[in-house]
Amino acid sequence: MTRTAALLGASLLAFAPLASGPAFAQTDPASIVVPPLEYTHRELANGLDVYAMPDPSAGTVTVTLWYDVGGKDDPEGRSGFAHLFEHILSRKTVNLPYGQISTMVENAGGSRNASTGQDFTNYYETVPPQYLETMLWTHAERMARPVVDQEVFDTERSIVQEELRQRVLAPPYGRFQRFVIGDNSYDESIYRRSVIGSLEELNSARIEDARAFHEAYYRPATATMIVSGNFDPAELDRLVDQYFADIRNPDRPVPVFDRPVETPRTAPRLVDAYAPNVPLPAVGVIYPGVPANHPDSSALEVMSGILSRGDSSRLHQALVYRTQLAANAGLGVGSNEEDGVIVATATVARGKAMADVEAALHAELARMRDEPVTAAELAEAKMEIVASELRQRETASGRAFILGRAIVSENDPGAPDRNLAAVQAVTAADVQRVARTYLNDQARVSLRYQDESARPEGVPEDSWRNPAPVPTFVTVPPAILPPNELLPEGQRMAPPALGEARAMATPQVVERRLPNGLRVIAAKSTDLPIMNARLVIAGGAAADPEDRAGLASMTANLASQGAGGRSAPEIARTLEALGANVGGGADADGTTLFVSAPIASADAVAEVVADIVMSPAFATEELERARTQTINGLTVNLRQPGPLASLVLNRLAYGGSAYGRPSSGTPESVARLTRDDVAGFHERWWRPDNATLIVTGGMDPEAAFAFAESMFDGWTAPGGAVPALPVRAGAVLPPRVVVVDLPGAGQAAVTAGVRGPRRSDDAWYPLAVANSIMGSGQNGHLFQEIRAKRGLSYGAYSSLGARVDGGLLSATTQTKNESAAEVVGLVLAEFDRLRTEAVPDQEVTDRETYLTGGFSRSLETTGGLGGVLADAVTYGLPLGEIEAYPGKIRATTPETLMAAAQAVSSEQAYVVVVGQAEMFIDDLRAAHPDVVVIPAAELDLNSATLGLSSPGA
Repeated sequence: MTRTAALLGASLLAFAPLASGPAFAQTDPASIVVPPLEYTHRELANGLDVYAMPDPSAGTVTVTLWYDVGGKDDPEGRSGFAHLFEHILSRKTVNLPYGQISTMVENAGGSRNASTGQDFTNYYETVPPQYLETMLWTHAERMARPVVDQEVFDTERSIVQEELRQRVLAPPYGRFQRFVIGDNSYDESIYRRSVIGSLEELNSARIEDARAFHEAYYRPATATMIVSGNFDPAELDRLVDQYFADIRNPDRPVPVFDRPVETPRTAPRLVDAYAPNVPLPAVGVIYPGVPANHPDSSALEVMSGILSRGDSSRLHQALVYRTQLAANAGLGVGSNEEDGVIVATATVARGKAMADVEAALHAELARMRDEPVTAAELAEAKMEIVASELRQRETASGRAFILGRAIVSENDPGAPDRNLAAVQAVTAADVQRVARTYLNDQARVSLRYQDESARPEGVPEDSWRNPAPVPTFVTVPPAILPPNELLPEGQRMAPPALGEARAMATPQVVERRLPNGLRVIAAKSTDLPIMNARLVIAGGAAADPEDRAGLASMTANLASQGAGGRSAPEIARTLEALGANVGGGADADGTTLFVSAPIASADAVAEVVADIVMSPAFATEELERARTQTINGLTVNLRQPGPLASLVLNRLAYGGSAYGRPSSGTPESVARLTRDDVAGFHERWWRPDNATLIVTGGMDPEAAFAFAESMFDGWTAPGGAVPALPVRAGAVLPPRVVVVDLPGAGQAAVTAGVRGPRRSDDAWYPLAVANSIMGSGQNGHLFQEIRAKRGLSYGAYSSLGARVDGGLLSATTQTKNESAAEVVGLVLAEFDRLRTEAVPDQEVTDRETYLTGGFSRSLETTGGLGGVLADAVTYGLPLGEIEAYPGKIRATTPETLMAAAQAVSSEQAYVVVVGQAEMFIDDLRAAHPDVVVIPAAELDLNSATLGLSSPGA
């Protein structure tokens, strides 16, 4: 299993998970059969390791290449360099122009990405099986013939800097997660520096550094290839030999240096850190951990589960639920190849004292050391780990990633199965032993993180830095090989011809209606012993009263917080012990509750879920608790540029109509919710004749129908018809340009939108293709113009929102504050380009393939299939949509696309920018004289006019 540190969540969900947990008739974790990872391995003469994981039932093939180089190998003075080079390597080769790899993958209907950890860099694609050879060829190109020129280097460095701003400087807790915790987790270890690096050291990097880095680390002998999915193993061997066997390793060895060993910490230390726009303080503690292959890893994994996995976990119960001291709390065990760390964090709830949260956090960690865990806690934690592993192994790509992480972190492909067995063998004594060993207060680093306004006078900006000297890192020798160059077009090697396409059948979908009116839809999608059930209730946030925004979401949240005679903690313990993953919430058009569980637990899960749906208690004290938690989460979101921009755009597009109100509510509207509001909403809308149950996974349809009937045969519909909904979308409103001034924002969020058709309209399909051309994936015009050509953002995308009533086509991106006005201009130019510039036939075809490929991949998991069917139910589409969708998309022509795109105009667009207004407002006002600036502190999301005195103010 993958072990990663679950650090501080940057924000709370507007609706908490319904629960997850153990039960009265507790399922034995050992009874859940998790199929072992099956693979073959061979090593080429040049040292390349190749793992094959064939699965003839898969609809795709995943190719992953893992390199034994990561953040720990960043050269001296070049933190973030492995991550920067990850970006560089995917861009250009001798035979592939800049960006061509992404183009090939998306035009095949596939997806691709890459990531960098402390121990590894990986590159991966998931494509239809006939593109396997093409993907292998692109990996050989990147390994043997990359082009690292000034254009690539400068562009990718700018993009990585924008990624740092987006992930670290813009979110309230980004600095805490990436800088404060990272720098203070180790003193001398090679893992001390952040993988993403710093703006200063990225700026100091040179193109010569990049060429030297590739020559030093990227070679067959440092690479592991994993191919998983639908392919012929013999054909894979032939292709690997053809494209990789002749790639030579450089004559020089991989750089090595004397890696310092972490000296055991013998005295506790306190770190105070401050940052802009931190709405709620956070506290944390760091303890030394262990490497991934350490014998204590499995016991630490179980300990982490007991402390922080699910609503019944000790930290959630003690800090969030019972005392309401914290908005959230958790502990993560982060294990790398050579070292590890244990981090516990908590976000201080509004009005609570940071010292009280610290004391409560320390007390729970001490209790873990001092008191044995119960048999129920132990079984629950094991069950959650086993069920999670089962879900991760559902797809070919999921299995490939489990195997890859084990190889790079533990040097052992057998580790995932062995670790799972070790988890099953962990005892209560093991858990207490590792708690006493590693939760050592003499080795503890305590963290406090507050808003900049709390910084005492004279405390320096970098007060969070570890006082221990930063270790000296490796110096990479200069490159000695001549740099590669892109060949002239007529001299380039053409990509391989495609293999034979393999037809894949969609799951059979059947439905019935129970006597009480409940519609039940069933589709068997896997042979694994897991199931997924979704209950879709029509109405959603559109049914919220005007002054009660967030009511539908609150009802979904509260339903699991006490029902059928069980308290909220009892429900959580019950479901989590059964290995169930349960959640839910409300969007504009419906409420959805979902449960994923091993089939062995299905009957016991059904009993609890039935109570949640039919007999929720809606206790006043639970409402007060949920209200506080929700407001804490909203408080955080309202200080983040991206989420805040989306909320404002929604108000501009829909005004005072039902769709204009925030689905999650506002702090003010949530504070007004009463028990009568929640109980009344449940009575009006939660009824079997207004609901559909969708069951996917390993159950046969007849078993699924029996499961549904056993769960809901006692659910009766009240007399009378389902209530009518208010106007959802309302009239199309005049365009506006609004700036929300958020002082201290580390980046500006830019979003723009125009109203679109209903999801059920035929016009939705050509507009979906048009949207894909403008902003889907890395081939979209927005991505190309804003990121690829100019390096102004980490990503720029557009989406066509699906709604029962009028939808919204919107573009979103984030950029440094100084370039916000320029990015607004680029976004609006793409709106007009879509409407005025004819799209070539081939581009239309390619984008259609991209959309249909993504749709097909969504059907590969039980949850994905359930989600597609739930969308069909919500938006009034026939169940045949899962078969009809590709044909409807492919029916789009350049002419029908152009006709649909006429609604996309810069002159009709709603534009929102959230950031430090003083850094861009003059440039923006020059292009948009009517721009309105609203200080973030004065923004009123409860008002259709956002608090302005008049729509034109």
